[in-house]
Amino acid sequence: MEKFFKLKENGTDVKREVVGGLITFLTMAYIIAVNANMLGDPGVGMDPGAVVTATCLAAGVTTILMGLYANLPLGLASGMGLNAFFAFNVVMGMGISWQVALTAVFVEGIIFIVLSLTKVREAIVNCIPANLKYAVTAGIGLFIAFIGFANAGIVVADPATKVAMGNLLSPTVLIAVLGIVIIVVLSKKGVKGAILWGIAGSALAAWGFALINPEAAAEMMIFLPDGIFEYKSISPVLFKLDFSVFGNGSALAEFMTVVFTFLFVDFFDTAGTLVGVASKIGMVDEEGRVKNAGKALLVDAIGTTFGAMVGTSTVTTYVESSAGVAAGARTGLSAVVTGVLFLLAMFLAPLFIAIPGCATAPALIIVGFFMMDAVRKINFEDFTEGVPAFLTIALMPLTYSIGDGLMIGMLSYAVLNFIPNLLSKAEERKKVSGVIYILAVVFIAKIIFIP
Repeated sequence: MEKFFKLKENGTDVKREVVGGLITFLTMAYIIAVNANMLGDPGVGMDPGAVVTATCLAAGVTTILMGLYANLPLGLASGMGLNAFFAFNVVMGMGISWQVALTAVFVEGIIFIVLSLTKVREAIVNCIPANLKYAVTAGIGLFIAFIGFANAGIVVADPATKVAMGNLLSPTVLIAVLGIVIIVVLSKKGVKGAILWGIAGSALAAWGFALINPEAAAEMMIFLPDGIFEYKSISPVLFKLDFSVFGNGSALAEFMTVVFTFLFVDFFDTAGTLVGVASKIGMVDEEGRVKNAGKALLVDAIGTTFGAMVGTSTVTTYVESSAGVAAGARTGLSAVVTGVLFLLAMFLAPLFIAIPGCATAPALIIVGFFMMDAVRKINFEDFTEGVPAFLTIALMPLTYSIGDGLMIGMLSYAVLNFIPNLLSKAEERKKVSGVIYILAVVFIAKIIFIP
């Protein structure tokens, strides 16, 4: 393990990697239930049990591949947001069958593989300026903290003010606060795996509440495990791609629009996550390039293609990987642990699905706190650097999208640096990668044609 994963070189050991991989899995495990609920909706028509198996299989295989090939502590699974677009916009909204929607995901994955092998994706990731890389890290921190606050019920939707404070005496809030206290106290004492203990403490408290008052707990989506071992056949969704759309000219144009939307959102969500997590753990070299970015992006692309084949929506790199990183994960060994746990979850789904969102919320909130440290490295004195960084940080949580936040940040960086450069003498102009300006044109086209 030492030779393969280079543990000592990365300042870690087997125990830290195992704990980090376990924590990453626990913070990602909600996707097992959420994906089955979304894709298994009657309006979509996929078999929920088969989707559970497909979700676990796709996540497990691709995350293990990430660990073995790229040696990075990153977990992959069907992406939140992308699965909602798949179910509610493409299938239910546009009336496209789920088989054709899976085909769109498959085509997206093939395009990504080509872009990854030709180094196009890597070039784009590496062209992101250093200050924006730090901003992405901080923005992701706020984004996942916001998810944690929402899962706990600390922040709730409000029609007048968009968001508002929830009931701080509700069981979900108290359960989350318990987890935060456990993590902070144990971290202060130097206890390893403090985040894991926080999740465990909150989960036990949640299940205790469900045991005492099952009706009230059910209203808050807290349930006791209804068993331990269960396996559902994947056959209803396995290899159900439908390529008949390529013989229909009118449908093909709509199909390619769906493919492009999947492509765009997944591309920049993955880029933002990769840059943010890599920057946090120091896997960025002196020139601002993410180490092993090419390998990571290729695995991500393969994951999307494989996921479509086995019957699930777009597989992408998960921002929750930062939870494992915060617990000490630094190498692909933690990803292998996470992947193995996803494979085991195919047979232990009732147990893992029963861990409620309020129990993993403390981990997300504390990890958000850790990632905000990157703000200190941003040069806010230069407005052409500081303003794009600020927009990136602010808009990731406010738009509920890593990709949209990164898009606006990079677009503003291109505009705010192009104009001063245009008005300056040649020797006074800031060096800006041409890729940034090409992306700016792509972003503008996306805003105009795919609002």
